[in-house]
Amino acid sequence: MLPVTMTRRSFAQSLATGLPLVGMVSSLSETAAAASGHNPGEEWGRFDKAEDGGFRSAALHAVERMLYPLPTTSLLVVKAGRVVYHYGDSSHVSYLASARKSVLSMLYGKYVANGTINLDRTVGDLGIEEAGGLLPIEKRATIRHLLMSSSGVYYPAGSPGGSSDTPPRGSKEPGTYFLYNNWDFNVAGAVFEKLTGKSVFQALEADLAGPLQFQDFDRSRQRMLGYDDPKASRYKAYHLFLSGRDMARLGVLMVNDGRWNGKQIVPADWVSESTKRRVRADDMASRRESGYGYLWWLPADTRTGAEWLGSYLANGNFGQHVLCMPGIDTVIVHRNAVTDEFAIARNLGQTNASPAGGEVDFLKIADALVAART
Repeated sequence: MLPVTMTRRSFAQSLATGLPLVGMVSSLSETAAAASGHNPGEEWGRFDKAEDGGFRSAALHAVERMLYPLPTTSLLVVKAGRVVYHYGDSSHVSYLASARKSVLSMLYGKYVANGTINLDRTVGDLGIEEAGGLLPIEKRATIRHLLMSSSGVYYPAGSPGGSSDTPPRGSKEPGTYFLYNNWDFNVAGAVFEKLTGKSVFQALEADLAGPLQFQDFDRSRQRMLGYDDPKASRYKAYHLFLSGRDMARLGVLMVNDGRWNGKQIVPADWVSESTKRRVRADDMASRRESGYGYLWWLPADTRTGAEWLGSYLANGNFGQHVLCMPGIDTVIVHRNAVTDEFAIARNLGQTNASPAGGEVDFLKIADALVAART
């Protein structure tokens, strides 16, 4: 059993650094700083040289050369709330794609903690319905199942980005089978709005963008998108448009156990619960690089280095990623900035095209950055 005063993050740090649990925080200055929480102010602080942040400059230059042929538009590496490495324009605001889902998970925490949201309520209890009707078995899916992408509801989603191997409706008991399914994610947004009385975008602005001093937030850029098709779900997708450096603020908040400048923004218990493994990578029909928590991917399922212990990832199509590595108090943000016009057209079902350059193997980049540590 962990000491009562030890967080899940500090336990991961003890294994990553090789220090004993007893006295671990006082034994290493960077870990002590992380335990108290380092946050950027209105502007980001920077290390004078990469070595001061625990990375080798020459190795980071080698990582940069990996990026040149890729569609990467920005990359940020943040250690203890300060920038170690910066590539491209991290102030550019663009589409998050499915990385939005992890942000919704963060928003849920406060309202689960205060009792506004009970994860064991079912979609039937909440009056979630579709024009074509939901099956009795589907109505037994809970909010928890939605956050695990394991609802067993296979009604046609109201936005693109689901799975090509969807089982027949009614064939899976809720909570027993993982399927990357935008019906779950979109309805999780609708449930949040129904129970809190706030739109996802209002909550994003008030609960995260404001307290974290987002530098580039534009409320008008956030929008609901989906099919205009009576055969598809009525529940559309809550799409977010943020900059890389504001996404990094979200990551720093998470690795600081939800605290920001001495204030608990996301409950620490929710940071821990939402990033626990709910679905093993081996239990997935696809996307086996990571396990899954509550709307977070868990790369430690397949990466065994101590640095990866307790890590979690917001993962979006075309190269939108926020990797949180609490064991080494590090956040890595990767962006491939696509245009708003493309993002909107794709989510309205007007195109199936992909941007030039295709997908980015982000975890390969992350592996190289981990190997660049001193």
